[in-house]
Amino acid sequence: MDTPQWRLSATATLIPGLPIEPGLSESLLRALADAPEPFKVQRMRPLPPVPAGERVIEADQTNHSVIVGETVVVKWFERPSGDSPAPEVFAHLAEVGFERIARPYAAVFRGEDLLALVTAYLPEAVDGWQWCVDEAVSGGTAFAAELGRMTAELHLAMATPSRVLPEPVRTAAPAWSGRAAEALAEALRLTEDAEDSAWLAAHEADLRRELAPLEVAGDTPVLRIHGDLHAGQVLRWRDGFAIIDFDGNPTVPGAAPYQPAARDLAQLTTSLEHVAQVAVKRRGADPQAMAAWAWTTREALEAAYVGTLAEAGRSELLDRSLLRPFEVEQLCRELIYAGRHLPRWRYAPMGVLRTWF
Repeated sequence: MDTPQWRLSATATLIPGLPIEPGLSESLLRALADAPEPFKVQRMRPLPPVPAGERVIEADQTNHSVIVGETVVVKWFERPSGDSPAPEVFAHLAEVGFERIARPYAAVFRGEDLLALVTAYLPEAVDGWQWCVDEAVSGGTAFAAELGRMTAELHLAMATPSRVLPEPVRTAAPAWSGRAAEALAEALRLTEDAEDSAWLAAHEADLRRELAPLEVAGDTPVLRIHGDLHAGQVLRWRDGFAIIDFDGNPTVPGAAPYQPAARDLAQLTTSLEHVAQVAVKRRGADPQAMAAWAWTTREALEAAYVGTLAEAGRSELLDRSLLRPFEVEQLCRELIYAGRHLPRWRYAPMGVLRTWF
């Protein structure tokens, strides 16, 4: 008999690259209250009534997401592991009441490995690489302040104690210089295109100079951050903006879970530069106009972020001396990602670097 327990146990071996079996996501939702061994469920919020029906989110992503009943999303992890920070972060944010995410309902584990996340479905959601590029092409900048406030509110929520994270803010000795230097070396090694490789070699000293402040950085507050915060991780949906995908940076396996808040802010501001490059290459936008747009939106986003922390009395969460070095490191990581996984993406970080230097 096709019981929910039987269907759930069918996920014991997910085959990379294959689609999720139809009906499996609905079966998982029915089995949340009584998951069979070897599965366990971490519940975060009560699951609302979910009508029948499934549809797969057709997007270029590592994992598989299925919308069930136009109410919830079941995100299946193609390669389950125990390293994902998402369940702990979601549980913390749910407890402290941060709502600028897809509301988390449950995490499903096979042993210690995260198998699936169940979150709210956000109607009329548009991916950040679409809506933000549209804004760039049209010259829209009003959104930037909202993104800055939302990011600061995320960090303030992360810095609020909960049963999940009773000590959410710590002080860390600087260990960022070695990680950034390794990223630069790897980016130089993996960039094989002759013209880009020659340009990077000619500007290696400039890049090292930008990273130099990390060598003298003092102790700084660290907290749980998003870890991979860029424009594509911000959905614009029917009721505003939402931050998604708290799975960590795919180019930094095993990264320390506690990081400076400047890491998220630097990734987000750098992604606006990438949006400008996408608008130039794919939409024929004027390069000078896009450079000006990127500068304006970055300034507005950072000002709103800093102002929001100040209003909350938590300005100490941001060490601004780390911003520029982290931005340069992030560009190196984009080159690493292009070299390892998506060569056609290299134009974006290279375009930013050429604009900066």
